[in-house]
Amino acid sequence: KNMSPTRRALLAASLLRASASTMATCETRTVPFVLVGAGGVGAALLEAIVGARALHKARYGIRFSALAVCDSSAAVSGADAAGGLSDAEIAALIAHKASGGKLASQSGAVVRPAEQDASVFLESLVDKYSKEAPDTIVVDCSATDATVPALLKAATTANMRAASANKKPFADSSFRNFRELCLAPTSPARVRYESSVGAGLPVIAALARVVSAHDAVTLISGSFSGTLGYVMSGLQAGESFSAVVGKAKELGYTEPDPRDDLGGVDVARKALILARTLGMALELSDVVVEPLYTPELAELSVPDFLAALPTLDAAFAAKVAAAAAEGKVLRYAANVRPPAADGTGGGSLKVGLVAVPASSPLGTLSGSDNLVEIYSQWYAATPLVLRGAGAGAGTTAAGVLSDMVELANTRG
Repeated sequence: KNMSPTRRALLAASLLRASASTMATCETRTVPFVLVGAGGVGAALLEAIVGARALHKARYGIRFSALAVCDSSAAVSGADAAGGLSDAEIAALIAHKASGGKLASQSGAVVRPAEQDASVFLESLVDKYSKEAPDTIVVDCSATDATVPALLKAATTANMRAASANKKPFADSSFRNFRELCLAPTSPARVRYESSVGAGLPVIAALARVVSAHDAVTLISGSFSGTLGYVMSGLQAGESFSAVVGKAKELGYTEPDPRDDLGGVDVARKALILARTLGMALELSDVVVEPLYTPELAELSVPDFLAALPTLDAAFAAKVAAAAAEGKVLRYAANVRPPAADGTGGGSLKVGLVAVPASSPLGTLSGSDNLVEIYSQWYAATPLVLRGAGAGAGTTAAGVLSDMVELANTRG
C-alpha cells in the first residue's frame, strides 16, 4: 500500500528511536558495591564477580564495580576512586588476604581511628557512598554485628540496597531492626539475606513465595548445620559420639572449640531468621536450645572437654538404639511453629535432638548437607523440601552474588 511522505518520515523516525532504545538497553550498566568482610566468603565473592564478568554483561547488561572493600578496621579503594577497584587490584587484595595480610596494611587504606567504634566507622563509609554513588549495594560478608547500622542505612536510604551472608544482623540484633531491614514494604526490592541461612540454598526465596501467596505456614523443620549433620550420620552408622566429634574436628568441620557447633546457637540463629521472616516477633533469647553436651562440660578447657566426651557415649548410644527400635533416626533439627491461624497458641521455636522417621526427608539426610521442610496449607501432606550443600565459602558467595544480581535488576 502506498505511504505518504509524511507517514514514511514518521515511521523512519520511530524506527530510529526504537533502534536507539535497543542500543541503550544493550549498554553495560555499572553497579557499584561496597564489600564488608574480606575473609573466606568475601574473597570467594570477589573471585566469583570477576569470573562472571562476561555472563553478567551478556545476560544482564551489568558490571559490578567494587568501590571499596572493608572490614571493621580499614577500607581499601582503587587507584581510580570513581571507577572502583580494577580486577588486577582485586586479585592483589585477595592474594594479600590469603597470605595473612590485613586490610589496614594495604597501600592507601583508610584506617579506622582507634577511638572510633567499628559500627560508626562502617556506617560512615555507607554514608559517604550514599552521596557519591547513590545506587550502591552494601554487601555484608563479615561475621560481626557491627554492620547493623550500615545495613539499616543502606535499607532506608533512597536507591541504596543491601545483601548479606552475615547472620548476626538478622538474628542477634533486635526484631525491631529485622522488621526495618526485611519486613518493610520496600524490603523485597532493597534487601536480600538469602545466604544468612542456607548458604546458596534458596530457602528465604522459597519461604517468601509461600508467604506472598497467603499460604499459611504451619511448620518449618530442618537441619541447618553441616557439622551436626555429619555427627548425626556418624552416630547412625554406629560410631561413638566422642569418636565422630573428634573426627569432625580433625577434618576441620568444627570450630576450634567444638562447643561452638555442639551448643546449637548457630542453628538457633538460622531458625530465628526464618521465624522472623514469617513475622514472628522473637528474640534470640526466646529460642529453646538443647546443646549436645551437659552443663558440667561447658566450662572446661578445649582439651579437657574433648577428653571428657567419652562420658557421653553411652547416653547417645542408648538414644540411637531407642530411635532405631521405632524405625527412626536422630537428627539435630530446628522446628519453627508459627501461631495458629485462629489465634490460639503463641508459636514456638525449638532447636535440639529429635527422632524422625528414617524414611522422611530429614531422616534420609546424610553427611554435611542441609535440609529444610516447609509445611503449609498447600504443602500439608507433602512438604516443600530444599536440600543441598549448606556451607562453604564458594557456595555462600554464590548465594550472595545471586542476591546482588537480583537487586541490580530490581528498582525500589
